Amino acid sequence: MQKDVLNKLYTKLVGVIPKNVLVKKNKSATWKYGYNEKYDIVVISKTGEIGDIIKMNGINIALPLQPKKITKRHSATKHQYWERHEYPKSLKRISTIFQWNDQPNTFKNQWIDYIEQEFDYREYGYWFYNNGIPTYMTGSHYMYLQWTKIDVGYPDFREANRLFFIYWEACRADLRSFGLCYLKIRRSGFSFMGSSECVNTGTLAKDSRVGILSKTGSDAKKMFTDKVVPIGSNLPFFFKPIQDGMDKPKTELAFRVPASKITKKNMYTVEEEELDGLDTTIDWKNTDDNSYDGEKLLLLVHDESGKWLKPNNILNNWRVTKTCLRLGSKVIGKCMMGSTSNALSKGGDNFKSLYEDSDSSKRNANGQTKSGLYNLFIPMEWNMEGFIDRYGMPVLETPSTPILGIDNEMIRIGAIEYWENEVESLKSDPDALNEYYRQFPRSESHAFRDESKQSLFNLTKIYQQIDYNDSLIIQHHVTQGGFYWKNGIKDSEVMFKPDKRGRFLVGWTPSKQLQNKYYIRNGKKYPGNEHIGSFGCDSYDISGVVGGGGSNGALHGMTKFNMDDAPSNEFFLEYVARPQTAEIFFEEVLMACVFYGMPILCENNKPRLLYHFKNRGYRGYSLNRPDKVYNKLSKTERELGGIPNSSEDVKQSHAAAIESYIEKYVGLDFEGTFRDSEDMGTMYFTKTLEDWAKFDISNRTRFDATISSGLAIMANQKHLYLPTKKESKISINFARYTNTGTLSKILQ
Repeated sequence: MQKDVLNKLYTKLVGVIPKNVLVKKNKSATWKYGYNEKYDIVVISKTGEIGDIIKMNGINIALPLQPKKITKRHSATKHQYWERHEYPKSLKRISTIFQWNDQPNTFKNQWIDYIEQEFDYREYGYWFYNNGIPTYMTGSHYMYLQWTKIDVGYPDFREANRLFFIYWEACRADLRSFGLCYLKIRRSGFSFMGSSECVNTGTLAKDSRVGILSKTGSDAKKMFTDKVVPIGSNLPFFFKPIQDGMDKPKTELAFRVPASKITKKNMYTVEEEELDGLDTTIDWKNTDDNSYDGEKLLLLVHDESGKWLKPNNILNNWRVTKTCLRLGSKVIGKCMMGSTSNALSKGGDNFKSLYEDSDSSKRNANGQTKSGLYNLFIPMEWNMEGFIDRYGMPVLETPSTPILGIDNEMIRIGAIEYWENEVESLKSDPDALNEYYRQFPRSESHAFRDESKQSLFNLTKIYQQIDYNDSLIIQHHVTQGGFYWKNGIKDSEVMFKPDKRGRFLVGWTPSKQLQNKYYIRNGKKYPGNEHIGSFGCDSYDISGVVGGGGSNGALHGMTKFNMDDAPSNEFFLEYVARPQTAEIFFEEVLMACVFYGMPILCENNKPRLLYHFKNRGYRGYSLNRPDKVYNKLSKTERELGGIPNSSEDVKQSHAAAIESYIEKYVGLDFEGTFRDSEDMGTMYFTKTLEDWAKFDISNRTRFDATISSGLAIMANQKHLYLPTKKESKISINFARYTNTGTLSKILQ
């Protein structure tokens, strides 16, 4: 089933808050900015009133209530779009608050409403009609569009950026969040948006510090000097604090005396406290694991964080800089992090880990993600230059008639078709294709594509399958859950329970009559469904390692060709995790084998799992190595089963088994050799596919899922590895005779 939410970045929620509660609290304007635990919403409204509630990337965001007065560029719907307001010439002549104070009151009276309104837009956000639709943008987005001068003049309004700033505001409002980890496409405008937010934050706060990091120190410096400093210089006088030092500083932008918030009450006088100063600085640091260590930051803008090259490590840096944004348990600052990703072998793997650790659906007991950040991905087609109409909306599909773009050029092809054409032209060059995917991703897996040079397997097929999986509602194909003993009685029956916190992903469960099936032979239990399939496992022996971490335990279940009510030649189970103790892992593996009634093939260099099976009476479930006859097995191999991981023959056979499976059952089979050429493979476990794509046979220990899945294939094909009988080197040919007649004659 294809995703019905594909190309939909948010959904509008209904009924989250009882209507009477909503009306009452709106009337009294008592909705507080921040996370509301009772209704599980993040309120980004600063008026005390909320309107629509949208769900975006797992976060329920309560937007401000639509006001009665909304800016309308034109009465005709088709002429309603964002248009920057020209800065009045009379005010352009004024460069500082002191010059304003010197102006006559008649002049001030003329412009005070305009200035107050700009402060309100900055604080509360801005509403305008866009193609007939009342549209809200945050104060930060308004400051970016209205007052941020970039390399091409002033930015265009884009729906993708509007949603980015709404999500960023939710990260700012939510005290559980340390900020945003944004996986972006090339030329999405993130560097300028981040620079604008530096200036916006730095010119509002007192006694604070704003920091900038990038993939290199020179990149951070360039962002500071070429973006942040000019943006600060071009602010109107009423937003611009007095700057200490040079007009064009190289290392630090220091605001010592602030611009007051000019209102009708204070427009005529200058309060003494207004000259106390902000004492706020914006600066940059060299790229290093310990950048900003020991500092206290209100905002950290992290540009190109997916392109940190060794010895620099974005993961190590974030562990340090995260402490700059907190005081004890209190989050006092936010990080705006954004990047495209390098190839995984060139720093992209660390950014990928950080991005995955920022999943808002996976929180610890304190309500925070593993990284503390919230991740966000906006697909290429939403923000691709040349495919944005005059209303800032993406032209996803090819239009029947040309559409006027925001750059006044006609758009004749949709972003998706254009992208697909590019992909088609690069299919003969895997590395160029993967680079294009990384620069202009339509899915998260595109963004983290690796270089193909190191791959042992057919990457084209693997990525075909990953792309297909991305287009599915994967929950309709695999179920997350866990196994448990019925009534808590070990060695009875095993049950499966769907659970979002479960460590198993399951694509098929056997019918009731096949569950927990076994037979007894010579007083020992053996699995009853070996004819249907097998498990492969990559185990570990030690619960924890020094410094935490350690490799995961992995388990894969796979069917073989069968005539039962089961799929054929299909992976049906994936488990890649490291529970708190090794014993938990052993028991979970055992329960899976018992539930499915299938044997397991493990590497025997880490024997604790095999001892667990034996000691519990399940030695019959552990397969012997298939490449040796029983009387040639070592004493340990006879006792426990399993297969060594040190043998070069085993390593080669293992890799060949996966390679063969990929060719037959993964991606598309254009030649129609193994199945219909239009039929996609049925390998729905993307984590395993990604592990296959990166697999390095010379360094197998890092690839738990590959080891486990390969052993499952080998277990199902054990007949292929049976040792061949050696022929005798001595060949004796006996003569044969015919004994008909009176004399025996030799046969020729």
